[in-house]
Amino acid sequence: MSVETAMSQETAMSESAVVHESTMLSLRVLARLLDYPSAELQDAAPEMIEIIAEEKRLAPELRGRLMSWCQRLIEADLLDQQAEYVALFDRGKATSLLLFEHVHGESRDRGQAMVDLLAEYEAAGFVLNARELPDYLPLFLEYLSTQSEEQVGRWLGEIRHILALLAARLEEREADHALVPTALLGLIGAENDIHVHRPKVKDEEPDHTAEALDAVWEEEVVRFSAQSDEDCALQSAEGRRLAERKHEVASDPVRIMPAPNATSTAIER
Repeated sequence: MSVETAMSQETAMSESAVVHESTMLSLRVLARLLDYPSAELQDAAPEMIEIIAEEKRLAPELRGRLMSWCQRLIEADLLDQQAEYVALFDRGKATSLLLFEHVHGESRDRGQAMVDLLAEYEAAGFVLNARELPDYLPLFLEYLSTQSEEQVGRWLGEIRHILALLAARLEEREADHALVPTALLGLIGAENDIHVHRPKVKDEEPDHTAEALDAVWEEEVVRFSAQSDEDCALQSAEGRRLAERKHEVASDPVRIMPAPNATSTAIER
């Protein structure tokens, strides 16, 4: 191998490492943007702006909107932000940040899906030190930030339908937080997935109103008849889709979008 060839390969590997590091930092920023607003988040916003600016995989317009949101985090009253966050995520389930809530609801399959996801975390050496469920989206993004780009692409591909639905629902609520699932879809070139869900979301009954919250207390009686068992079996088959598909060999795996003219960022978390 010639010196020129060796140097060329080393440079390519170095550039790849820089691009990978940029994506991992971006995932952590997106995770933080879904956190409950705090003074610490406001203090970190300038650094988050710089990291987003370096994420060349995202369209310039989307990067600009994310950076503008970070600037609003700095300037807006913290108590107002916290009240808006509670209204958005703590009232109703349509905008839940728990991934399997959108797939399994309250069925028992959700528990198994979380056990499977927790096993994935443990196998990768990712130890949970927070009181959050394994399918909590910010926590899931932290996990992805420790994985290879191939795994990030595959996982985002697996949950793209959930991200698209969540983005459409957050858009309907005119929430800046819709930019996070939109950006995640943008990383795999799937932003157009959101279009499919927008008409359906417009027709959904809101579940965050006082009337809807009162109705939550009127839960249906659980039936253990043969019919309900059959229903559970059908839900289970659909509900285990994520856990089963990740073991399959995809003919056309989802990949992270290429980053043109990616540059290094000196910011570290």
